[in-house]
Amino acid sequence: MLLHEFDPNPHAVIDPEMTVEPVENFPPVTIGIFSWRLVDKVLELFPDAEEIAVAKSATGHVPVYRVRYGGREFAFYRAMVGEPACVAQYEDLMALGSRRLILLGNCGVLDRSIEDCGVIIPTAALRDEGTSFHYAPPSDEIAVNKQWRGLFEEVLAERGYPFVEGKTWTTDAAYRETREKCDRRRAQGAVCVEMECAGMQALCDFRGTEFFQFFYAGDNLDHSTWEPRSLSGEVRLDDKQRIALLAFELGLKIQAALEA
Repeated sequence: MLLHEFDPNPHAVIDPEMTVEPVENFPPVTIGIFSWRLVDKVLELFPDAEEIAVAKSATGHVPVYRVRYGGREFAFYRAMVGEPACVAQYEDLMALGSRRLILLGNCGVLDRSIEDCGVIIPTAALRDEGTSFHYAPPSDEIAVNKQWRGLFEEVLAERGYPFVEGKTWTTDAAYRETREKCDRRRAQGAVCVEMECAGMQALCDFRGTEFFQFFYAGDNLDHSTWEPRSLSGEVRLDDKQRIALLAFELGLKIQAALEA
């Protein structure tokens, strides 16, 4: 299989540094969110947000902001949906200067007991996609959230948020999540499904940068019929804004740990 032709050479014909200029004093922690509605909602909390760069692509340009939260600086941007776009975009952000990423997004649940908008911390990602195989040797899964999970659990305890931990199923074909595949992934230990985690963890491992991802639960696939629940970006937006602030709280703890 072509996906098994992993090449560990860190340099390609085109590297991000060839097209992206670094930003001086890039913030120590970057936070990415997929939903444009949620990004706009979070930006309401930062009226003094400063645009420091633009992540460019053929589908449009995405501003990268410098914001202040809890007396600390963060980079903040809207992450692209879908693993190839998300990974390529963050390659550019690393060339800008990002070294630590907290990524927050929606996911489908494979366990109906996980409440709508409930917080999920993935422990491993099942690699049912393609991009991760360009950054890590072939395997069925990749370990995720190896560094900052304990700090995030502290944040959740302090804020009174229950959470679920388990494997995530990373797919690159949202309309091919068949009932049989859902059953097999659940048997492999997956509690949710999304489209970016495996590749993003493989990328950051390959480039030697730090990565943490968590989800808020959206649609339910563990039912005889599909239940959209809060999948829409317009639904429960205030709740999602509060969940997004958990990423900034984790960022505060990370920065404090770095200085300790």
